[in-house]
Amino acid sequence: MKRFARAAVLGAGVMGSQIAAHMINAGLEVTLLDIVPETLTEEEEKRGLELSSHQVRNRFALGAVERLKKAKPSPLFRTEWADRIVPGNFEDDLERLKDADIIIEAVVESLPIKQSLMEKIAPFVSEHAIVTTNTSGIPIHKIGEGMAEGLRKRFLGTHFFNPPRYMRLLEIIPTQWTAPEVVAAVREFGEKDLGKGVVIAKDTPNFIANRIGIFAFLLTFRLMEKWDLTVEEVDALTGKLIGHPKTATYRTADMVGLDIIAHVAKNVYEMASDDPQREIFNPPEKLQALMEKGWLGAKTGQGFYRKTKEGIEVLDLKEMTYRPKKKVSLPILDKLQPYEDPIRRLQLLLKDESPAARFVSELMLGMLNYVATQVPEISDRIEDVDNAMKWGFAWKHGPFELWDALGVNVLLEEMEKAKMAPPELAHRVQATEAGSFYVYHDNVQYVFDPVSGEHRPLERPDWWILLKEKGTSSRKIKENPGATLWDIGDDVACLEFHTKMNAIGGDIIAMIDETIGRVESEMRGLVVANHASNFSAGANLMLLLFEIEDENWEEIDFAIKQFQDAFLKLKYAQVPVVTAPAGMALGGGCEICLAADRVVAHAETYMGLVEVGVGLIPAGGGCKESLIRAFEGLPEGYEGDYFPFVRSVFETIGIARVSTSAEEARKYHYLRREDSVCMNRDALIHQAKAMVLAMDAQGYRPPRPPENLVAMGDDGRALLELGIYYMEEGKQISPYDAHIGRKLAWVLTGGDVLPGSRVTEQYILDLEREAFLSLCGEEKTQERIRYMLQKGKPLRN
Repeated sequence: MKRFARAAVLGAGVMGSQIAAHMINAGLEVTLLDIVPETLTEEEEKRGLELSSHQVRNRFALGAVERLKKAKPSPLFRTEWADRIVPGNFEDDLERLKDADIIIEAVVESLPIKQSLMEKIAPFVSEHAIVTTNTSGIPIHKIGEGMAEGLRKRFLGTHFFNPPRYMRLLEIIPTQWTAPEVVAAVREFGEKDLGKGVVIAKDTPNFIANRIGIFAFLLTFRLMEKWDLTVEEVDALTGKLIGHPKTATYRTADMVGLDIIAHVAKNVYEMASDDPQREIFNPPEKLQALMEKGWLGAKTGQGFYRKTKEGIEVLDLKEMTYRPKKKVSLPILDKLQPYEDPIRRLQLLLKDESPAARFVSELMLGMLNYVATQVPEISDRIEDVDNAMKWGFAWKHGPFELWDALGVNVLLEEMEKAKMAPPELAHRVQATEAGSFYVYHDNVQYVFDPVSGEHRPLERPDWWILLKEKGTSSRKIKENPGATLWDIGDDVACLEFHTKMNAIGGDIIAMIDETIGRVESEMRGLVVANHASNFSAGANLMLLLFEIEDENWEEIDFAIKQFQDAFLKLKYAQVPVVTAPAGMALGGGCEICLAADRVVAHAETYMGLVEVGVGLIPAGGGCKESLIRAFEGLPEGYEGDYFPFVRSVFETIGIARVSTSAEEARKYHYLRREDSVCMNRDALIHQAKAMVLAMDAQGYRPPRPPENLVAMGDDGRALLELGIYYMEEGKQISPYDAHIGRKLAWVLTGGDVLPGSRVTEQYILDLEREAFLSLCGEEKTQERIRYMLQKGKPLRN
């Protein structure tokens, strides 16, 4: 089927409008339709509008577009893209559906309303278009029952997790009528265009992720009472400790909304009459009481937690009153503190007899038992269940990965001790030669197939390159404690960082130094990438602070020079160098990208030169590269005013601007026009590798040193310092911010040179290093570095 170019979204509520926004992020043309209002608002009457007015008839869609512009976090990669959405209504604009390749219905969660709308749009759906319904629990087949046979083949369910831009999971739910090629087309669209992690779910109540996630929440709620634990104690035990998000159970519930949780639970309770754990889904009395009080979580200002002027308060579920949040003090937490691996912690928890440990053990045993009883009812694929929980609920390990990690035999024994009925699926796996859900054989990973009862090769897209030796074609070339150099095939190497937060220190710099010579002589090019949440948070501030406190100024100067030289080697390597950032690429992490020939950035890349936040300025080439990019595109022999370009760089670095997406990074010149954006995180290294090969095939030659670096000298610096003066006088910045600003202005205007002088890259690098070193010696900079290391945020002193 052809690639989708035009989409129509039906329903301009929160979910529909944000799905429309993400379609815009993906580059589609998007129409957003909703109902026609029956009455005028007071404001519309004041403006003299009538029910027939265009603005009134399109009120809901127009209002949704305006709300998208103000929403935080933004559903759009760039806020101004909201105006690309074409608003309309269900009465005047159904003709537009004839041009749509995919139509996504996202109206209110009501079966009759959805069925009625499907009947209404049917005459306007083209013969090639796919129609989906976005729902969190309504049976998909019931919505499609009345459709003509031709349309039913092109109809299925999609369950986007909210907010669609940021939540990775997309559940696709085919009906018994959906054509396989339609499922394949929507899956490819979800993965490649929308950047989603796609799983195929069966048309059962609440599909995969919500079925399991809500069960886990409700089981937690019940076990909390059994083991006499508080809200904050439960959150301390069910968050990062066991590989779940730090928001754990009750902070997550407040974010989702207790009304949403109750609705999903009620849906399973009413529709899954054969579920052996059906009673778990009957919302408990205490949860019903919270609903009646309107304490629904963040949306109403209070749920299990609430924020007051005095601080955070926590709900006492026994008394149904709030009290100040207490520091959690459980002996088991101290016992587990030395262990970072959640699996190791869970192994110890299963053996511990303390009440808190028994609570976690019963929770994990109950959840793992339940999941195993639901397959193959909710899905035929073990890996889809695991991925649904990792992508939808941010679990570090999926349920069946936990079965393997903790041991199928061990868990069955523990379940027997707990008098839980052992799941048949686990016994079937136990009886196989592997004795586990996943197994490696001849460097290929296999997964248990619950339908055939045998292990089959785990399917991965050909665009998924993994930086590990087991089960992949990647080969380790060289490694040190901070970085590894991989051969990822076709004579392309990949440099992977693996320090904490991928902070750049001596090991990474040494590996860059070794890598360039080796790659130039043996390979066609280099990718710089990793699988971590963040590409790189910048230089290792802890090591820098140690050197500052020891007053090792010569060592610091030498280290900065090594940084600069390493990044220059990347820039002028004889083979193409492509960086592939995702997550945070800050400070030195951003500078590595600025030094590369090309960047293939994941859509959710947050780039910025943020050094001023810790009292420093960029010194790995960030100032120099920013100036080069500011002057790019100026005609040869340009004799105009350079100040607007220098001022733009000064503002970007001085304010420590960080892009909120890869697309916004273009606005700040962190990315160039020729750099590309990849929607799917798992395809990032593959796309970067493809760019390396394309550049090599075109006869790559390294760039020439810039010849357009013009220094503004005293004239430009005086203008920048005047702006700094007014900002300080207006209390917009602190006196020390002004001091840092003057240092930055000195570097960006070329220091002590005549206005209009042409300078070299190395000259600007020397100024960067000199300013950085002088700021290291300032007590207020040292305070800022300490504060950042302790609090994780900038100090304004």
